[in-house]
Amino acid sequence: MKGPPVIVVQLVHLHGPLRGEIQEFTAEAITIGRHPESLLRFPADLGIVSRRHAEIIREGNRFKLIDLSTNGTLVNGKKVKEIFLKDGDVLTFAEGGPKVSFLTQMKEESTQARPIPVPKPQPVAGEAPSPPMPRKAPPPPPRPVVEEPTPVPVPTVNMPVVFQYGPTLRSFKQLPITLGKHPNCQLTLDHPGILDMHAQVFYSLDQYWVKDLTGKGMVLVNGQPVRLQTALNPNDLMSLSPQGPVFRFLGQGRFAEAEEVASEVLGPSPGSDREAAPPAAGVEKPRQEEKTGLRRFFR
Repeated sequence: MKGPPVIVVQLVHLHGPLRGEIQEFTAEAITIGRHPESLLRFPADLGIVSRRHAEIIREGNRFKLIDLSTNGTLVNGKKVKEIFLKDGDVLTFAEGGPKVSFLTQMKEESTQARPIPVPKPQPVAGEAPSPPMPRKAPPPPPRPVVEEPTPVPVPTVNMPVVFQYGPTLRSFKQLPITLGKHPNCQLTLDHPGILDMHAQVFYSLDQYWVKDLTGKGMVLVNGQPVRLQTALNPNDLMSLSPQGPVFRFLGQGRFAEAEEVASEVLGPSPGSDREAAPPAAGVEKPRQEEKTGLRRFFR
């Protein structure tokens, strides 16, 4: 039999010490802060968050956020004291503090009838008691459910992004942009490891993000495959495929090809172990003004 529906509150951590985690709550009141008894508990050394920072209280089928903190609580970038939450709202606990996305999910609670106790048979006088029935082995525990990452919205925004790839410098004023070999891509990359529609760079929730469009886990950030999409932090290394190219994210939408890192991560190119042949007589060495200008720009 099915009982009344249960509303599960999901808090998806987008930024902060618990980033990447998805927590589920069914309590009528969700306490948030550094206090040891908080249901959503942040580390004790995270001083920007109060010990009793906020509460999410269920009222019927709605949920109200109440701010109890010193540094304030923001919903979608605006400070609030009390507000009813909607699915997709982004909660920030103090300016520059942890961010979570608020979601709800309906689940039906099943109610099973209680078993009726069966009286034990009494032995008849003169008969030997029957041997006990063997106990059945308990069923194996259920396998843990692997939570899929919650997709972050990909809005169209006017934000700058600059890519330095080899001797070229490409800049864009609007995001998202698509990287790949197809002519329809905003940034076309002539590289053997790149597919037609390979990756997407976008801006959401005050951060730059990269999204893997290959469906094969080819895009890596700091050596870890991007399951769906991931936020980028300054000095992160973004490898578009096992064969490269590798870019270093310098912050503020700037990407520079990390040639020195690519040789360590991807291995030396064929023939790199051979000594370079000396230049022929009368031939000048290649000039470095172009690379020097790019380095100056990215500083």
